[in-house]
Amino acid sequence: MKTEHTPRTEAAEGTGPGRPDAPDAHDPRTDPESAESGRARRLDLIAAAAGILLVTAAILVGHAIQNRNGTLRAQWPPLLASWDPHLGPGTPAALAMAVLVVAYGPPLAARLPWRGLLAAAWAGSTAWVFSMALIDGWYRGVERRLTTKHEYLRVIDRFDDIPATLRDFTNHIVIGEPGNWPAHVAGHPPGATLTFVWLDRIGLGGGAWAAVWCVVVGSSAVLAALITVRVLAGEHLARRAAPFLVLAPAAVWAGVSADGYFAAVAAWSVALLALAATRRVRFPAAAAVGGGLLFGWTCYLSYGLGLMAAVLLVVLVLARTARPVVPFLLGALVVPAAFTLAGFNWWTAYHLLVERYYQGAGGIRPYAYWVWANLACAVLASGLAAVAGVRRSASYAFGAVRELRTGAGGVRLTGNGAPHAPAQRLALLVLAALVALLAADLSGMSKAETERIWQPFLLWLLPAAALLPARTARYWLVASVVPALLINHLLWTGW
Repeated sequence: MKTEHTPRTEAAEGTGPGRPDAPDAHDPRTDPESAESGRARRLDLIAAAAGILLVTAAILVGHAIQNRNGTLRAQWPPLLASWDPHLGPGTPAALAMAVLVVAYGPPLAARLPWRGLLAAAWAGSTAWVFSMALIDGWYRGVERRLTTKHEYLRVIDRFDDIPATLRDFTNHIVIGEPGNWPAHVAGHPPGATLTFVWLDRIGLGGGAWAAVWCVVVGSSAVLAALITVRVLAGEHLARRAAPFLVLAPAAVWAGVSADGYFAAVAAWSVALLALAATRRVRFPAAAAVGGGLLFGWTCYLSYGLGLMAAVLLVVLVLARTARPVVPFLLGALVVPAAFTLAGFNWWTAYHLLVERYYQGAGGIRPYAYWVWANLACAVLASGLAAVAGVRRSASYAFGAVRELRTGAGGVRLTGNGAPHAPAQRLALLVLAALVALLAADLSGMSKAETERIWQPFLLWLLPAAALLPARTARYWLVASVVPALLINHLLWTGW
């Protein structure tokens, strides 16, 4: 008997293992492992080896260039870091988190109720990021991070009159202007700085509160990614992706960085649009408006995050609907309209930022090195599991596009609620993020520091690890988390 689809119940409760409406774990459409072959496993290892070779080349070539003429402006290329072996109070916690998630993460992700999995994932991600930050100690690794000379908190007192400051904002972007902004304030639209101004206004001022905000809010990006994967590619793959999202190597830079917060805002924009497009919430139009509002805010947090439009577009393509477009666009116009009416011109500011960028390190760092070394940074920040998963995503791409062209690749629900071709849909979502990342890379406006700047894109590469065989999940988790722990203990990472 065909049952009526009830968005609210399905979205809230999920389809747990063993339930009548759970995806068939042996169906090749829902479990890529069922089509696993020795050749595929070898290709996964080759992709991981290629990632290691890319990182090795970036280190060796980078040190040669930096030692010769110093033009990379990075002491330990390709990362913006310096050699500093150390332990800290976060070391035991980080090691414990890694061991627990590697040992128990995959089975727990498969068995927990959906809401329980979301809660555990958020808590686990928050604990992982905080423990990594505390390897550098509370003061140096957390409290001081957002108060250095380049950071947002250095200019809080200049926002006493917010409308006047917004009107005058573009006059202080270029170096040489009186009172030019610090690097990160000048390098972002004022929404980024306003976040910390508003925190200060409600009594949560200072570096510690700013750090807690960035970590706790930033870690919620894991929830947004899980929800998006579930509604577009099925709960089975979302559950398999969960441990990789929790133990993201990018935690080295998310703790503590405002870019982690930016990643979460962008991710929730995608998640709300996915919920609206698949009608998995009671009020899809409201979800679409909310997604638009967050996308508008995303564009006023970082200039480059307009590229997230590639991921948003693929969400609509996978859902095979344009229904949420109008409410999404209406929501997306609110933030730009508010800033424009307040006197801030986004396009003028962006062009001035380009000038400021080339006044500083961006004008010295060689494009010929960073255009490929940036990708080595992406390997380190996303992990080898994501690299192998992206390889699998590429192998699914042709079939996914073919199904979309024949009309079979949308998020169609069969009578028992099992989605069609989920691995191919996940592959397209991952590849959309990869396209956005490559566009940022080729633009020349991302030379170095991409291990931090690209966090909003890197987040969407992590679910690709769900395409790897479940029985190898622990090995891939280890392969991703060990380099992250080594980086955090051997290097002092900065921005």
